[in-house]
Amino acid sequence: MSPEALDVVLTPALRERLGRTARLQLPYAADGFGSPEVRAALASAEVLFTGWGCPAVDESVLAGAPALRAVIHSAGTVKTFLGPEVLERGIAISSAADANAVPVAEYTLAAVIMGAKRVVPLSRLFRDRRTHRTAADLTRQHWLGTNGLTVGVVGASRIGRRVIDLLHRTLDVEILLHDPYVGAEEAATLGTRPCDLDTLVADSDVVTLHAPATPATRHLLDARRIRLMRPGTLVVNTARGALIDLAALTPELASGRLDAVLDVTDPEPLPPEHPLWELPNVMLSPHLAGAQGNEAARLGSLALAELDRYARGEPLRHPVRPSEWEHTA
Repeated sequence: MSPEALDVVLTPALRERLGRTARLQLPYAADGFGSPEVRAALASAEVLFTGWGCPAVDESVLAGAPALRAVIHSAGTVKTFLGPEVLERGIAISSAADANAVPVAEYTLAAVIMGAKRVVPLSRLFRDRRTHRTAADLTRQHWLGTNGLTVGVVGASRIGRRVIDLLHRTLDVEILLHDPYVGAEEAATLGTRPCDLDTLVADSDVVTLHAPATPATRHLLDARRIRLMRPGTLVVNTARGALIDLAALTPELASGRLDAVLDVTDPEPLPPEHPLWELPNVMLSPHLAGAQGNEAARLGSLALAELDRYARGEPLRHPVRPSEWEHTA
């Protein structure tokens, strides 16, 4: 991982614990595999402890790591640096995605609440006028507020399930769910009503995305589905920018027909001249829904717990499985 990631993910106490569990080949983070020191360490390494900034573990790296048995990742997705060939070699992989899901779900809940109350456009109006809104400003009063919202959740992923739980425990909402891997019985157990995606976008006050970025999910919200959304719908994306056809969404936001809270975009970041930067009904944040600041220690703690299990010969609690590779983030 990058040296900066090491400082964020592993507190001094966690670093001490790491040293008790493992015989460290390198005293500090390595952000590349090319140096003689790193290649020498790889030659006998049994476990790679990875994080943000890890370079690609490709065939050349694997060839130089004949003793490698596990990759313990102290962040969310492993697809940024691993390919399925690692799994094919029988190397165990663990991800801290469960820990990273906590702040993403919290951010999503906050986005739903703030978006439902139209905090972004009304606070900009307040700033510009230095006076309270008028009745004429409440152009979407039929759904302003959080009472009785219909929230459409796209993807019962780790994060999606946490969002569903938080919504039920916090707000008076009906939750629609679209996930092709979740049957009607499981959806009911989650407290949701399953439906196809067209129905979800047409019937929801809020559409929040929690699906992985795969060829099948690219532009899941395309121009046709975006047009199905009723006026005043809030679109929340804390997943991957490619899930939305931004060229189709932008004019709907510019017209004021829809609102959005976008923590991710495609491309990311947007070009400086992109119109979304200036729209009063759009909140753009710099991909910060995941672990930030003191939240990142959760990732390191989970990864170290996995390393402890591996050292004791126990099954990993958060494995990345071959059968799930194609439809996970």
